Amino acid sequence: QVQLVESGGGLVQAGGSLRLSCAASGRTFSTVTLGWFRRAPGKDREFVATMSRSGGSTYYADSVKGRFTISRDNAKNTVYLQMNSLKPEDTAVYYCAASVSRFIVTQEMDVGSWGQGTQVTVSS
Repeated sequence: QVQLVESGGGLVQAGGSLRLSCAASGRTFSTVTLGWFRRAPGKDREFVATMSRSGGSTYYADSVKGRFTISRDNAKNTVYLQMNSLKPEDTAVYYCAASVSRFIVTQEMDVGSWGQGTQVTVSS
């Protein structure tokens, strides 16, 4: 089991930037596939971004492509989500997700462990 703790959420104006962090423990970090999902008010949780264990492969939801960047620091056991050009529709609770068996995590069924979530609010 992987334990995940997110940080970095907050309130930002449209067009601004935020960086989310997710610290992982419980498994050798380099053996864990990581990703980010989000749940907007009144909507289902949706995929945002994922990165393979080596960091060599990344995938993004179309809605964030070109604005968000996922990265990982294996020395710090941390995955990041850099969010630029934020829009009000990016407002959501953002969740860090992990799998020890999947190459990437793009669906909830791929995920073995979830963080507690961090709120991101983008004002217009």
